[in-house]
Order: sequence, then C-alpha cells, then structure tokens
Amino acid sequence: MEKIAVLGAGTMGAGIAQLIAQSGYEVYLRDIKEDYVEEGLEKIKNSLDYLVEKEKLEQRN
Repeated sequence: MEKIAVLGAGTMGAGIAQLIAQSGYEVYLRDIKEDYVEEGLEKIKNSLDYLVEKEKLEQRN
C-alpha cells in the first residue's frame, strides 16, 4: 500500500490525512466541494506549522 485516499476533509479527515502523510504515504484528500478540500489542507498546514513552532516536528524544505 503506497497511496491512500481520505474521503472527507473536515477536522477528522484532515487530521487523518496529516498522520498518514507524516507516516510516509501519498495521500489523496477528497470531499464533495473543492472548497472543503482547500480548508482541510489549510488545517493541515496550520497544524504542521504549530508542531514546528513547538519543536515537535522538524521543518524540511
């Protein structure tokens, strides 16, 4: 298993997608509206930024 799809980009879906991605898998995030996906991706970005700020995660370029 190399690619995983998460259906639903709300709070839970975004969190699940983030954990899967952090585990090294390619993740596809889907929802009924593209706006929901964009909001989910923003939640993931904010979460990752927070983890880097708190030194729980190392930022990579």
